Formats: sequence, structure tokens, C-alpha cells
Amino acid sequence: MAAPEEPELSQAQTEKLLQFQDLTGLESMDQCRRTLEQHNWNIEGLLGWSYYLIMLPFRFTYYTLLDIFRFALRFIRPDPRGRVTDPVGDVVAFIHSFEEKYGRSHPVFYQGTYSQALNDAKRELRYLLVYLHGDDHQDTDEFCRSTLCTEEVITFLNTRMLFWACSTSKPEGYRVSQALRENTYPFLAMIMLKDRKMTVVGRLEGLIQPEDLINQLTFIMDANQTYLMSERLEREERNQTQVLRQQQDEAYLASLRADQEKDRKKREEQEQRRQEEEKVRMSALAEERRRRTLEEEKERKSECLPPEPPADDSESVKIVFKLPNDTRVERRFLFEQSLTVIYDFLFSLKETPEKFQIVTNFPRRILPCLPTEEQPNPPTLKEAGLSRSEVLFVQDLTDD
Repeated sequence: MAAPEEPELSQAQTEKLLQFQDLTGLESMDQCRRTLEQHNWNIEGLLGWSYYLIMLPFRFTYYTLLDIFRFALRFIRPDPRGRVTDPVGDVVAFIHSFEEKYGRSHPVFYQGTYSQALNDAKRELRYLLVYLHGDDHQDTDEFCRSTLCTEEVITFLNTRMLFWACSTSKPEGYRVSQALRENTYPFLAMIMLKDRKMTVVGRLEGLIQPEDLINQLTFIMDANQTYLMSERLEREERNQTQVLRQQQDEAYLASLRADQEKDRKKREEQEQRRQEEEKVRMSALAEERRRRTLEEEKERKSECLPPEPPADDSESVKIVFKLPNDTRVERRFLFEQSLTVIYDFLFSLKETPEKFQIVTNFPRRILPCLPTEEQPNPPTLKEAGLSRSEVLFVQDLTDD
């Protein structure tokens, strides 16, 4: 006939059970529970200060001597596990060894170093359960087969926390063992972010049944849930503050870029106006220089003109020039003079445009007054076929 199932513990009873185990140093959780049930869970009456004071010196002496022995042993015979060269390789090797011995049905092992697991748990604000595997301990096989690889434990661990494990025979496992300082195996430590640092909030040592393991881990998680919630709230506030600061920085940068763009456009417009003004000024200066040069050239041409022949000179030609502004100019020239003299005379007049050509009326033809490559020496008035009295037209070529 099957034994009746034991009733589920309340939170207060679970807390007393853990306290009683810690005070007595008993490894069996069942033995602790039976003892408390026999005394109606009255832990104060069961132990009392006298029992605690009696046990305290022995426990203190035991752990002190154990620490001294371990410390001295490290100098006498250095442990080769003290040199961690491939921490990830140590973890992966343990996982392969575990699966070869106990099968692939097990909680999801964190495949990384202990430090990486701590960082991920801290970043994700999750509990981290650390399991140190003692290869040679008498309870290791039973714990792995009957507790760790059971379906209820696998489901509980996979859905509630990160799970990191390694053998203490591996350098990485040994390093973590030195940090957590376990007393016996199997050893489990619950770690979480508490007061902004990763802290061990629960330790389970010795053989433990699946239901007791789940109950104790649940109790540890419930007892520390407020810290985790507080960390989540603080992180959310920090994230919101960071997002707000980032938004403010982005808005400031956007405003700064807009101001810089506005200043750039303003400088470009000012530079464009300056260049345009400079262009106008330079154009005016160039025009003024051109005008002065033209006036000086006109004066020079006027000074170089031969004297006008008298009216009774039989070799003279009287020419009436009709200017583009409808004014008329009359002057006498000699038949033997070059057409260039006629051109220079007209050029020296203020009313004459800067560029022009001289045209006869009938028949209409342009007089070759300026030298060219084909005719470097323009013809004389006589050679050009002019008579003693002529009317010539001055055609403006400035726009051309």
C-alpha cells in the first residue's frame, strides 16, 4: 500500500525549516521536517538560545579549521584547477559529460562562463541558480537522476531562472567553488541582483527531493521578489530618464542643427550679396576705366589728326557725316589721306559710339577704314572713289 503524501508546507513552515537546518547543520531536509513536526513546528521551544549557544562554538571551530586547512593546502600543494585557461570549454565539457551519464533530459544549462551568466542575469533581472557538481560525492548520482532531471524540476527551472552548472573538477567550476565556498554536495546557490550587486540569496546543500527543491527555491524567490521588483522599477525609471535625456539631447541637437543651417544660409546669402555687390562695384570700376581709356584714346586720336585743309584747296573733299543720334558733322579732308583719318576723326568725337562703321548711301557700301590681314593699309579717299562732296553715314556697332 502506497504511503500517504505529505501535506504542502506553508511559507512560515518553510522558513522555519530552513532556519532549523541552518542552525543544526543537518543535511537531510526530511529529518529536519520530521523533527519540527514532532514538536508542532515550535522551533523556539525546540532549540532555545542554550542549544544555539552550545552548537555555535563547534560549528565556528569546524568551519574555521576547514578554511585554515584549505588555505594551507594551497601553498603546500597548489591545485592545478586554480589556473582557468578555457572557462567556456570547461562548462561545455561538463555538459557533454553530464549528458553522457544522465541523458539529454535535463534543465537547460547556460553555455557560457560563470561571469557571463552573472552579467546576463543582471541585465535581464532574472534569478541565476548555480549548481556545483561534485563528481566523487556519494549523493551526486542520486541527486542528478532523481531530482535534477525530473520533469517537474526541469519545467520549474527552465521557466523561472537561468541555470549555470559546472563540475568542481574543472578549473572554472573550482574557481566558482572557491568564491561560493560550499560545504558539501550537491550544492545549489540562488543569485540575484540585490542592492545593485549580484548577491547570493539562498544556498541549498546536500541531497534534496524534487518537491523540497521546488518549495525551497520558490520560498527564496518569494522572499526576495520585492528586491527584484524594486530593481525593475529603478531600471525602468533609469531607462525612462535616459530616454527622456536622449530625446532632449536629440531635440537640442536638432535645434542646434536648425540654427546652424539658418546661420549657414544667412552667411551664404550675405556672401552672395557681397559677391554681387563686389561684382557690381568691379563692373562699375571696369566701366569707369573703360570710359576713361576711351576718352583718353579719343583725345589722343584728336591730337594726332592732320589739320583740316582750306575750303579752296582743289585736292580737298568735303564730307558731311550723319551720326546715329541724327546729328550732323562736317569736315574737309585731302584726297591723298587714308580712310583711317576719317575713322580717327569720327572716333575722336564725343557723340560717336565706341564701335562703328562708315557707310556710303548710294550705292551702299562699307568703307574699309581699318587695317585687316588682307588689306593692312586702308585705301585713300581718292582710291575709295569719294568725290569732292560726300554724305557718309555712321553705323553704330556697339551692341554687336
